[in-house]
Amino acid sequence: MSESKRGGAQLARAVEKAYQAGQDDYHLEPMVLVENGKPVGKIGDGDAAVFCCRRGEREIELTELFTDPDFNKVQRNQLKDLDFVIMTMYHDKFKDLPIAFAPSHVVKPLAQVLSEAGKNQFHCAESEKYAHVTFFFNGGENAPFPGEDDVCVPSPKGIDFDQQPELSLPAVADQVMGALGKYDFVVTNFANGDVIGHTLNTAAKLEACKHVSHYLDVVVHDALAKGYVVAVTADHGNIEKLYTAAGKPDGAHTTNLVPFILMDPAHSGPIALRDGCLGDVAPTVLNVMGIPQPAEMTGKSLAEGHDFGKDRKMLLIICDGWGLGSGDDGDAIHLADTPYWDSLLAEQSWSKLHASGEHVGLGSGKAGNSEAGHSNLGAGRCVMQDDVRLDAAVKDGSFKKNPIFLQAIEHAKKNGTALHLLAYLTYKSSHGCIDYPLAICEMARDAGLDQVFFHIIFDGRSTEPGSAPKLLAELDEKLDAIGVGRIVDGVGRGVALDRDKNYDKVKRAYDAMVDGAGTRYE
Repeated sequence: MSESKRGGAQLARAVEKAYQAGQDDYHLEPMVLVENGKPVGKIGDGDAAVFCCRRGEREIELTELFTDPDFNKVQRNQLKDLDFVIMTMYHDKFKDLPIAFAPSHVVKPLAQVLSEAGKNQFHCAESEKYAHVTFFFNGGENAPFPGEDDVCVPSPKGIDFDQQPELSLPAVADQVMGALGKYDFVVTNFANGDVIGHTLNTAAKLEACKHVSHYLDVVVHDALAKGYVVAVTADHGNIEKLYTAAGKPDGAHTTNLVPFILMDPAHSGPIALRDGCLGDVAPTVLNVMGIPQPAEMTGKSLAEGHDFGKDRKMLLIICDGWGLGSGDDGDAIHLADTPYWDSLLAEQSWSKLHASGEHVGLGSGKAGNSEAGHSNLGAGRCVMQDDVRLDAAVKDGSFKKNPIFLQAIEHAKKNGTALHLLAYLTYKSSHGCIDYPLAICEMARDAGLDQVFFHIIFDGRSTEPGSAPKLLAELDEKLDAIGVGRIVDGVGRGVALDRDKNYDKVKRAYDAMVDGAGTRYE
């Protein structure tokens, strides 16, 4: 790596040492640049900062540390007069923060339609995927609709997930079976395919598939016995693909189609199903339950023509990260001991759904993700995702005219302070893209602000394992071309972007950025 004044080479050397100590990109502990024994580029009073991530559930806790005046989960050095910009609205609790790309809520998602029809409903997942069956499935609405009960089962804590591949699925299954018979509609997420699919542990992936098959067996049989129409589908692919083209373990999402299985205990014969996309699932639920589809839903039932009768109840199981794979030794679902899953494909009616790219509001050819998947599943239409909105803004030039970014830059100029960019070091994650902070850096340069600091969040999911040094070298070159910007610290996504209320962990990222705490490098 050629040396640069922008800080990437120094951080890359620190990353290499962390690799040697057994850390990986996802779990990198905070590393802080020092000069003359003092940390460089700390976020301080009067500064401006932009959180350049765009999703929501993983960004909430770090945003709380920076912005909530009443925050008391952990002790922190609370900053004064910090203009903290969030890229999208991570949670409605942040509605009064400056939001660069404010959201447009989905009108008439499935949960609202069911509520207005007088139906009660139950939404359940473990905490790793709880936001997906609530906030995302409900069209960006945090509060449950009237008649909706939500239950969050805690995911395992204090261990690497691949050491417990069943996760909290047994408890999720118990909650769902306890709700069957009491609610008109039940939706649940089996998280294992995605959470374990993101690991590089093949044995754990096969074990996770076994658990998913087993608990499908248990829950589906209970639902059918209670008269529920049952649908089993997925939000995107992941665990089915074990290896990259180079033969290395693969932990990334896929563009594979996903299954849609439909079972009606009141009907012994096959159900005619068509292929479609995730936006067709909510209309199918309404079709089953005999509820008129609102005009806002542009999807169509996958089971048009089937007579479900009246007053039917329905269970929707979303197997997270459970795509249709190659059916060979590179396919975890095919290799695993999954007798019930195999029987579903052999004996039940099913079709194939698009769950990636433009079919779910993502860029063409982009792998699906849990947020896009669940928002499409619940909306009953194609929902334009933040990455498409933001990428379009970058392409048409409106990104660099965004008034919220300009206000943050002006805040720093007026105070004679610095602009800080919490930068996600990847090109293709659903959480963000390094192009965003680079564009804001150019805006700062054009406005005459030269104090711009990059606080790197390493990905380790959408990026190849061990690729951080190469990505830092590329970032150095781009900052050299801009002529402004300096990389001053770095931390793994697994530390900074938590979604399970591990505030002690997130505090380590905060303390690195604000207090210069962490492994020091020069």
